[in-house]
Amino acid sequence: MDDPEVRAYLDRIGAERPVVLDADAVAALHRAHLLTVPFENLSIHLAEPISLEGSDLIAKIITRRRGGFCYELNGAFALLLEALGAQVTRVAARVYGGEGKLGPLFDHLALVVRLPGGSGPWLADVGFGSNSTYPLRYDSREDQPDPGGRFALADATDGDVELFKDGEPQYRIEQRERRLDDFVPTCWWQQTSPDSHFTLSTICSRLTEDGRISLSGRTLIRTSGGTRTEQELGSDGEVLAAYRNHFGIVVDRVPAVSPPRGRLSPDEQPAR
Repeated sequence: MDDPEVRAYLDRIGAERPVVLDADAVAALHRAHLLTVPFENLSIHLAEPISLEGSDLIAKIITRRRGGFCYELNGAFALLLEALGAQVTRVAARVYGGEGKLGPLFDHLALVVRLPGGSGPWLADVGFGSNSTYPLRYDSREDQPDPGGRFALADATDGDVELFKDGEPQYRIEQRERRLDDFVPTCWWQQTSPDSHFTLSTICSRLTEDGRISLSGRTLIRTSGGTRTEQELGSDGEVLAAYRNHFGIVVDRVPAVSPPRGRLSPDEQPAR
């Protein structure tokens, strides 16, 4: 990232350029990112190509003022942190799904961050939906209280590290350093497979000052002070307005969930 891109990125997330990139500065950037750049999978349902090239990530988040899923959000955040002087290791993680089953390798991208003054390592993750508000101390095995919950890291088999939230496993990190290119095949799988939850529905979600706001399909979900409310949006106009007003996303049509490749639509199903 060049300096104008760094300034534009910081403006996008409403943050000042830190004088010193220390732990407090990274924590502030992490929180600012979660407050302003939504976790969303709309590109899949708008038939928009998803590219993990650095210039495309920056263009989507800064110029188009969109969000993305983990590969895009953490991929872009890594570029910002590196431009500010951090050492960032991109690591692959397998997410725990239903019945405690782990997803595929490269299911998730997370970041291990070391700061210029030697602080760290920190686990930074702005691409996992409802997760920690601040980076977690990666080398600690103690509980780490956070506004998002009680987090802990634990050593697993084969040198992996597991992340827990409120006692429940979230994902398992493979500590080997990866390049963003390594995630391209699984990123494609997430966009196209009938087994990927991203192909089954739309989601757009971000942190708020007192909770979280999400648009899941046509359901607007607000969590404030521990209280959750839901509102069904009837018309396309209401949905588009919600994307615009709550997430700053302007699209010309409501994302349409269609059967992913390999899945037949109802009228294509064989007669029984």
